[in-house]
Parts: sequence; structure tokens; C-alpha cells
Amino acid sequence: MNFTARQRAILAGTILGDAFVQQTGSKNARLRLEHGEKQKEYLFWKGQQFPKLFNGSPERMARVHPKTKKTYTYWRWQSNATPELGIWRAAFYPQGKKRIPENLAEYVSAPIALAVWYMDDGYYSPVQKHSFLYLGRVSRAEAEYAAEAIRRSFGFIPRVYDKKDKGFALFFSVAETKKLHALIAPEVLPSFAYKLSLTP
Repeated sequence: MNFTARQRAILAGTILGDAFVQQTGSKNARLRLEHGEKQKEYLFWKGQQFPKLFNGSPERMARVHPKTKKTYTYWRWQSNATPELGIWRAAFYPQGKKRIPENLAEYVSAPIALAVWYMDDGYYSPVQKHSFLYLGRVSRAEAEYAAEAIRRSFGFIPRVYDKKDKGFALFFSVAETKKLHALIAPEVLPSFAYKLSLTP
């Protein structure tokens, strides 16, 4: 299966964000999408961007929180397994652990990649007028790879912040946030408008 340039960009954004690339054999892997009830529409949109990859329908799942014991629902959609996804698995999950590759700029050169990544893990403060892009449990070196990729691809200048319990994040100042949001706004779904500083 050969992905289009747009599909590759969306795939990069969602792998950097909330998706999981699961190994299914020595060379194959599949893409697992999971989103909460409020983001059901977003999960459907992601799967629909890969009509040859996703068959069937998403499943509504239930999970009990180990501490609060509350049950919450979410949606899961798993793709077919393909050798192409196996290549992505090797790039983003060396030794089985998710990482940010040093050559990330090659994957996130299109605005749609950054838009999907931001919809997954971005945060906008309407009071402070700045934004964060959360990277999770990555090393500082990986966080620097992410910052450099965005600088090279889009000309923005995010700063690496250590958010302690939340892991590393990229910080966009007020000025950089305006440029970031202006670039990705055309690709951001209406349900994520709250993450943008721009008025439609």
C-alpha cells in the first residue's frame, strides 16, 4: 500500500499524537486509533483519510479507571496490518518504545501534519494567548528534535519546556502562536476551534 503525501503527513501527525503503531509480525504493523467519547467525530475523520487501510467500523469501548473506579467510554478503530506501517513502526518505535526520530522534519513538512499533531496534543491558553504542544515521556534530545523539525519546516521558534509530571512540551509565545494558528487553522476541525486563537 502506497500512501499519498497527504496521508503520510496525517499519519505522522497522529503517530506523534495519540495513535499507536502495533507490531503484528516481523515486518507488518497496524495503526490503532483511540479517542474519548467527545472526540468520536475526530476518530472517524482520521480513519476516513485512509479508506483502503481501515475496514469495518470503530468500536465503542469501556474502561474502568484504576484509581477512581469510574467507567468511561472511548472509541477504537484498528487498521489492517501492512508492511508499509511496519516501516513506520521501525522509525517511531525502535526497541519497541515510541520516540521522536532525529529526522522528524522529513515527516512533518506539511501543515496538515502539524495540524493533526496539534489537535491531538496541543493546548491554547485564551488568557495568556500562548500555546503548548505536549510531547509526553520523551528525552530532552527528542524534544529538541521536535523543536528543530518545526523550525526547519515552518520557520516557527518554539522553546522546549520541562513540564515535570507532564513531560516535555514545546512552548509557542504569543507571536509564535499567532503564526502557528494561522498556518494550521484551515486544517483544524470545527470541534477543535477552542484550541485556536483566531476568530473564524
